[in-house]
Amino acid sequence: MYPDHAPHVPVQRAVEVHQPTPYPPAAPAPAPVVPVQPGAVPAVASIVLPDGRVVTGYAIDAARPEPGAAKPVVSRTAVNVALAGVGFLAVCGGLLLLTSVIAALTAFITQLIILASVVFGGWIAVQIFSTSGHQGGGTTVNIRKAVIKRNHFHG
Repeated sequence: MYPDHAPHVPVQRAVEVHQPTPYPPAAPAPAPVVPVQPGAVPAVASIVLPDGRVVTGYAIDAARPEPGAAKPVVSRTAVNVALAGVGFLAVCGGLLLLTSVIAALTAFITQLIILASVVFGGWIAVQIFSTSGHQGGGTTVNIRKAVIKRNHFHG
């Protein structure tokens, strides 16, 4: 210890205790006015809480579906799948018909080509093998009276 300092003595202080000031409960706010259909007054329900307070309010009924909004017997997905199948069958039928038409046109064109070749070929054959009317500039040799002596032709 230092000689110029007095020994440390703790100072006793008075303890102050603060108690919270309770506020008086506020008056309940007036309940909002709920429009009510005439003839249909909702039931009022009161509940007593464990601390003694009473809560009063209207009872809420469970939401009921409208009679017109009932679930359909067949789902919309099933209807869409069925319509897609019908559309697919219609397209396939059209494609089948289209291929049939293309095959028929191919056969018709093939027959026209064959017919043209037969007619044109026949016309050429008639021109080649006809004996009447030589119109060409070819040489005609008459060998009926020809005499052949010693492998030499005298005409």
